Amino acid sequence: MKRRSFISNNLALTAMIPVSCASMGFTSQKTVHPSLTNEEVVIERVSDDKPHQGKVLAVIQPHCDDIPIFAAGTVAKLIYEGYTGYLIRTSNDEAAGAGASSGERFLNNERDNAEVARVLGLKKVYDLNYSNHRMDEYNIQEIKGRLIFLFRLLQVDTLICYDPSGLYEENPDHYVTAKAVEAARWMAGLSSDYPEQLEVVKPHVVKERYYFARGPQIVNRVVDISRFVDKKIESNLVCKTQGPGGDTGSNLRKKLAAEGKKLQILGDDDNTANSNYIREFVLEPDRVNGAKYGLEWAECFHYIGPAPSALDQFIQKNAVPL
Repeated sequence: MKRRSFISNNLALTAMIPVSCASMGFTSQKTVHPSLTNEEVVIERVSDDKPHQGKVLAVIQPHCDDIPIFAAGTVAKLIYEGYTGYLIRTSNDEAAGAGASSGERFLNNERDNAEVARVLGLKKVYDLNYSNHRMDEYNIQEIKGRLIFLFRLLQVDTLICYDPSGLYEENPDHYVTAKAVEAARWMAGLSSDYPEQLEVVKPHVVKERYYFARGPQIVNRVVDISRFVDKKIESNLVCKTQGPGGDTGSNLRKKLAAEGKKLQILGDDDNTANSNYIREFVLEPDRVNGAKYGLEWAECFHYIGPAPSALDQFIQKNAVPL
């Protein structure tokens, strides 16, 4: 599957159904979509004050290269700001990448997935191991039940995943995972759902979501990842079995050398070739998105946070002393 081609072909569409999102401590700017009025897009920048100390982040991906491609910079930023993070992979990746057999690909991708977690500073990995590219065969209720248990067990405050409302998504693992995650994060806070779990875990509400997509989506949060771009490159480097990262740059350098050609950007050794290939080509959408918002590198999301309470706002504005 040519993920990067999909991204590049749809890049002009991904930004640009913005909606408003107010958040203290973030700057914002106006963008215009032909079919919408001016709406606010929040620019989220890194904070050195550790504002998320004590909070829990669930990073959810169907395949081991999804987060490295779309959200690794944001994950690294949030971990830096104090989150404790966990990585949940829903598929087993048996159909993806190099390997003589599905079992070999399964093990190779599992190792790569663990390396992604290590690079990004995530505490633990949970592999759900549903069949690769066949997740639409499973009863989504089972997937939701497992995710609900994990959200309750880990006391997740914030999650990062594919957008359940993303348009034109062709991979069943992506849209099934996204739909299951969105339902599970809501149901995790309800004592009426999976009450048998409550003997060992408590209901818990997931408060924030950062959703990304390969195609068109609402974009109301742009995260400045400029300080974490090297971490994002490293997370793509360790995806050796699949994805556009791994050894793609060094393989291209060797192929060109056999043809008597050379690209200066690929340097003279494998590590330089791999790193520079990822920076120049795999991360190109991040550079383009950053330029749109006056940043060097950026990742785009549909962010959903806690809804302000109209009652609390009314009380704060109108309550008087007795």
